[in-house]
Amino acid sequence: MPDFDLDSFKKTWQEQPVQPKYNSDEILQMLNRKSRNYVKYIFWISVVELLFFSVLGLFYFFQGDESDSFRKILEKLGAQESPELENNFDLAYLAIKVISLLITAYFVLKFYQNYRKIKIEENLKGLIIRIIKFKKTVNAFILISIAILVAFTLVFTAFLFYILNSQNIQPSNSNLTIVIVGTIVSTVLCVLLIWLYYRLVYGIIIRKLDKNLKQLKDIDSQEN
Repeated sequence: MPDFDLDSFKKTWQEQPVQPKYNSDEILQMLNRKSRNYVKYIFWISVVELLFFSVLGLFYFFQGDESDSFRKILEKLGAQESPELENNFDLAYLAIKVISLLITAYFVLKFYQNYRKIKIEENLKGLIIRIIKFKKTVNAFILISIAILVAFTLVFTAFLFYILNSQNIQPSNSNLTIVIVGTIVSTVLCVLLIWLYYRLVYGIIIRKLDKNLKQLKDIDSQEN
């Protein structure tokens, strides 16, 4: 019986050709399905957000909490309360809420369209382009959501100073400082919370989508 040569056996085993588990077409289909699922998750998350903020907006609108908060700030600064001012503030607040919901609804529609356009039979380059466009849409949605919050703060501040000026009121420096600092701090905190929320919820899905995109580009480079 010949001697068993372990080194020779290992060398022969390592030289055996490794058969790929999946071919490029199968990998492409799997990545396509996974990408569709990730886009679908973001679509449904945005739908929940739209419904949540719609219900929350209606609740606060009928409760009138915004008017109460605004009235307290005016009283602290020495402004006189009037129905006209309250109505103007309510209209400005309602306009911003409607614009915010319309923008969110627009992006919900865009997410759904992206989901529908990513098809199993779509070619590789087309799929890569779809994913890149979808990522840009998500980034735009996040930035616009933050911009809406900043715009609301600016409108609120401008309206406040308009009332003080129209009533010829010179608030004390301490009260004015408290209101301005409070507005800035609350706005920064809200922006950070929004950024953190999107970073956690949308960011996790986008990172998985980035991984798919990298694999798709690798396949594309191998085919060219």
